[in-house]
Amino acid sequence: MRRVVSITAILVLLLGLPLPSAFAAEEKKSTEIVTGVRSAILLERDTGKILFEKNSKEELPPASMTKIMTMLLIMEAIDKGKLSWKEKIRTSEFAASMGGSQIFLEPGEEMTTKEMLKGIAIASGNDASVAMAERIAGSEEAFVDMMNDKAKELGLKHTVFKNTTGLPESGHYSSAYDMAIMAKELLKYEDITKFTGMYEGYLRENTDKKFWLVNTNKLVRFYPGVDGLKTGFTAEAKYCLTATAEKDGMRVIAVVFGAPTSKDRNAQITKMLDYAYSQFQTHPMYKRNQVISQAKVSKGQEKIVEAVTSESLSLLTKKGEKTKDVKQKVIIQKNLKAPVKKGDRVGTIKLIRDGKIVLESPLVAKNEVKEASWWTLYKRAFGMFTKAGK
Repeated sequence: MRRVVSITAILVLLLGLPLPSAFAAEEKKSTEIVTGVRSAILLERDTGKILFEKNSKEELPPASMTKIMTMLLIMEAIDKGKLSWKEKIRTSEFAASMGGSQIFLEPGEEMTTKEMLKGIAIASGNDASVAMAERIAGSEEAFVDMMNDKAKELGLKHTVFKNTTGLPESGHYSSAYDMAIMAKELLKYEDITKFTGMYEGYLRENTDKKFWLVNTNKLVRFYPGVDGLKTGFTAEAKYCLTATAEKDGMRVIAVVFGAPTSKDRNAQITKMLDYAYSQFQTHPMYKRNQVISQAKVSKGQEKIVEAVTSESLSLLTKKGEKTKDVKQKVIIQKNLKAPVKKGDRVGTIKLIRDGKIVLESPLVAKNEVKEASWWTLYKRAFGMFTKAGK
């Protein structure tokens, strides 16, 4: 079997459009895009390029935008097969006792994962958030530990979670930058926008307790391309929103903390989205889960595992600029040993132009590779000895 360790290929991109060399200058010129809010950031999703920021590292209460991390861990559990869409989730006394935004779950009431996520994404249900946390981690406290561990994994330095909901609690904070990175990670799971992009929906439809949900993110209805992600409000945090939109193949994330009114919040997000789509464009390179290479696995039931993209990958340019002669470099980990879980990192893909890395992203295992049995290893070894003796 061919040994795959590193691949370098030149991609000649005849897209008619160079990678931007003057983004920094543009960002300085755009400092007045957003006004009247505590902090803000505008991010292109595929490249992670910051198009605009204002006080983006300031630590502030995120209110219900906290649920972006809650939803991320739910989607990860589904993706890894630890949770199914149809599984019925039971509501504990504690989950049902949550105040603030809720879908009015009763103790002992059961809803499917899909229904719970709908209640979180559209109605910002605190009760549904805690019920899902208890199902995944056993308790809200254990789930909060998972949230903080994930924040560290993502390299977030200005985020500490104390609960799953965003209800006011001392020491519970995040930043515009960190929230954008969480949103970037959540958007790897494309199914999430089927929920966050709904303007209205229903729960308990075939009962006498039919419950109408209306999205607090009004931009889902009034700004073309907006399909998420999460609003937030408390008296301390003021009006917050992490929004995302996709138009002409480009997905952007815009975050606002501390707007004085919901109208102001929406207006500032709208200005950032307008700026992104009038000034930039992306050129899709790879979709998520696209096979790029193979990794050799020692002592596994299978000898190789396919290395796939962990997210969609694109190149970002200013409108009207051209790009060409981009090199692709794929590095596959050596000495990979079973067991390998689906989604484990097995390599890296880099896009390089003029000697500079313009995009770097993990490659992950397409599927699980379990440890081989002793009998399988014996047969392999015996086969090697037989071949050697010929």
